[in-house]
Amino acid sequence: MSRGEVVAAVQRPAFQEALRFWFKLGWISFGGTMGHIAIMHDFLVEKKKWISNRRFLHALSLCMVLPGPEAQELATYIGWQLHGTGGGLIAGTLFVLPSTFILLALSIIYVSYGSIPWIFAMFNGLKPAVVALIVVALLKVGRKALRGPLHFFMAAIAISGMFFFNVGLPWIMLSTLLIAVLVNYVCPSLFHNRHEMHAEEDEHEYYINSYSGNSKTNFEIRTAFKAISIALLLWFIPISLFYFFVPDFHYWNGLALFFTKTAFVTFGGSYTVIPYVAHLSVSKLHWLAKSQMMDGFALAETTPGPLIIVLVYVGFMSAFNHFHGSIWMGTLALLATTFYTFLPCFLFVFLGGPIVERTQGKPLIEGILGLVTAVVLGAILDLTLFLGKGVLFPQGALAIKGLDWVALTWVAISLILLKKIRISEMHLVFLSIAFGLIHYLVSIAL
Repeated sequence: MSRGEVVAAVQRPAFQEALRFWFKLGWISFGGTMGHIAIMHDFLVEKKKWISNRRFLHALSLCMVLPGPEAQELATYIGWQLHGTGGGLIAGTLFVLPSTFILLALSIIYVSYGSIPWIFAMFNGLKPAVVALIVVALLKVGRKALRGPLHFFMAAIAISGMFFFNVGLPWIMLSTLLIAVLVNYVCPSLFHNRHEMHAEEDEHEYYINSYSGNSKTNFEIRTAFKAISIALLLWFIPISLFYFFVPDFHYWNGLALFFTKTAFVTFGGSYTVIPYVAHLSVSKLHWLAKSQMMDGFALAETTPGPLIIVLVYVGFMSAFNHFHGSIWMGTLALLATTFYTFLPCFLFVFLGGPIVERTQGKPLIEGILGLVTAVVLGAILDLTLFLGKGVLFPQGALAIKGLDWVALTWVAISLILLKKIRISEMHLVFLSIAFGLIHYLVSIAL
């Protein structure tokens, strides 16, 4: 069947149905990037067939190359493909909005009462389940993304470089791009044959597939200029309001510039940008103490959404400390931080989206992005090992006596619930929170 003859068997989903999913995703997207990708892949690709696996991985690879949280940008891109600019804005906004308000509530509780053990206990029950979610996702996505020896080799190189030699993901990405170009020049047959990829998956069963196109997504200078102009206008509106209605404009201007700059340097995911923000906000800007930064990282790990959401806590604490314990100013700073951190991410997608469309069907680009996906999986496996070590060996030492048997048991139970019983992610989240609370109550009773 030729490109022009392929018609999607699945009709475009109703806007209300997509809206329900994006809203639900914002509340259950625990587990960092891989957890987010797992939920989206399971629902959008496997259950609903709104987007094909090939298009999903292609878009994911390009979102990894863009600065910003890749899972949020992927949600924005798919929402945009399904229902235009409005769909993209809603998908990306709902991805971060629940975690923003959850973190606002936890930040207020934190500055009012300090660390509350039973709250941390509930979310501690989530951590083993998150490990299980990521393991299931890695197996599921890796089975489709790792298509040949070269992909497995690049994934192994990525995890080895990060785990043993502490090489940053941006450097690994750059090396991958260079290796991909070299391989294409020296031995292009090492790339997986794209016709075999078509044979593995019937693209026309999906609404968004390798042959679907939209004339509105063609890259145009005029459209790009319009998007940049709107983004700049939106950027200046809160700054203008701060100038006229809020005291100490110098502080607010510095906050807006800092988090906007941060959005442009978040290559390599949250684990790359968080040390950068922590160093500057604690050591240079003196917005918060080191202990407060560590507590904020723990709070962010317990909420849904991208881990980069910890930045909104930094914004809250900076204003809370700067304005002598004002929760209202902290709340305003948290909202401003959210706005200035994620506004550029929408711009990146709406400018880069047409490029995604242009690269469809180009063997060199698809070969390069296939290797990028393999490296991404390797990097996420490295983060999974890092997270798993913290959950199963909370004392740090890899020894039997330091193993948390309760956490290991819940990881195993979660795997059984996900793989055998096929429980939904949301039900597992609620079960895990209840498990954490029950474990805490039992431990203090004993």
